[in-house]
Amino acid sequence: MSEPQREVDALIALMARLRDPEGGCPWDRAQSFATIAPYTIEEAYEVADAIERGNATQLRDELGDLLFQVVFHARLAEERGWFDFAAVAAAIREKLVRRHPHVFAGAATDARQLAREWEKHKAAERASAAAAAGEGARGALAGVPLALPALVRATKLGGRAARVGFDWPDASGSRAKVTEELGELDGALAAGGGTADGKAAEELGDLLFAVVNLSRHLRIDAESALRAANTKFELRFRAMERRAAERGLTLERLSLEEWDLLWREAKLNAG
Repeated sequence: MSEPQREVDALIALMARLRDPEGGCPWDRAQSFATIAPYTIEEAYEVADAIERGNATQLRDELGDLLFQVVFHARLAEERGWFDFAAVAAAIREKLVRRHPHVFAGAATDARQLAREWEKHKAAERASAAAAAGEGARGALAGVPLALPALVRATKLGGRAARVGFDWPDASGSRAKVTEELGELDGALAAGGGTADGKAAEELGDLLFAVVNLSRHLRIDAESALRAANTKFELRFRAMERRAAERGLTLERLSLEEWDLLWREAKLNAG
């Protein structure tokens, strides 16, 4: 047996021990799919964070935490007689072989055709899953998880609609839609006397969706772009805090002009 296989088997055995009704961990025994799901999402984000930081040790550890989530869910399923970890691994292996005929079946193809074939396979798999669940064909937007982060889900919804022709032909149309939605938000705010209400919230949502569609047309990942903007804002704000402290200024007492000066200095020096 190879070293990787031994380690995987040991992890699966450890999970079984933690869930053991007699001598297991009370916390682990009390968990369910629903209670573990938030941790699974959190661990995926921590993997992404380690990648952004370029920290190899942290990435190794976070991948381990994420793998444990998979093992945990598989154990819960095994206890119910649904499937086990081996079935999970077999299913993804078979799916990847099926989606890569150009590798495993010798079917020569170019990059554009690869993308079309990939989407065709995914569509067939979604239809098959829906039929197995007794749901029938549910349309182009079927199967986009509700639990996805809003930016990610908006990107997927826009992409799915685009596959059946509901899309702007290029980024210019999508960019114009952003301007249109911004105008509608302004109109809603004006109608509410400058106070945000339900209509303003609706229009803001439409604006955000339009921005996500623009990012898709520009081939920019909206989630990654916003995460980068968050990081940039943090760096600049901390630079402002340092400068304010050096000058003996109290943040809460700064005027708009003083904030603006500090911000421009932070942009100039922090990038």
